[in-house]
Amino acid sequence: MPRPKNIRRVFNIPEISYFKPRGIPLMELEEVTLSFEELEAIRLTDLEGLYQAEAAEKMGVSRQTLGRIVDSAHSIIADAVINGKAIKIEGGSYIYGKSNKLRCRKCKNHFILTDGLKNSHNCPKCFKHKNIKENIK
Repeated sequence: MPRPKNIRRVFNIPEISYFKPRGIPLMELEEVTLSFEELEAIRLTDLEGLYQAEAAEKMGVSRQTLGRIVDSAHSIIADAVINGKAIKIEGGSYIYGKSNKLRCRKCKNHFILTDGLKNSHNCPKCFKHKNIKENIK
């Protein structure tokens, strides 16, 4: 069984989330999906010009993981441009903003916000709600 993906930090959610070739009706196009973390990796490395180690640190992943995310994004974008496909930007395993590291004010437990905890914001140790404080690093 594969291990679960770490949640990546994303700092830029685009207002426009769909691109398609001009002059071809949408119903005739094949569609590829680019995740928010793939787009963020491209933004940091290609647009901002950061080294992969710096971009990886900002996203909260290893340099090797960032390299795999960038490679995946490049192949998705190349496929869409060369083969005339639409690009839909959505989904992924990410959290928007500075940190997903939290600390419970009651029991002082440090934990990382995961998909299972994302909606509840409960401490996984003492299960208290509204006693969570974000750690800023």
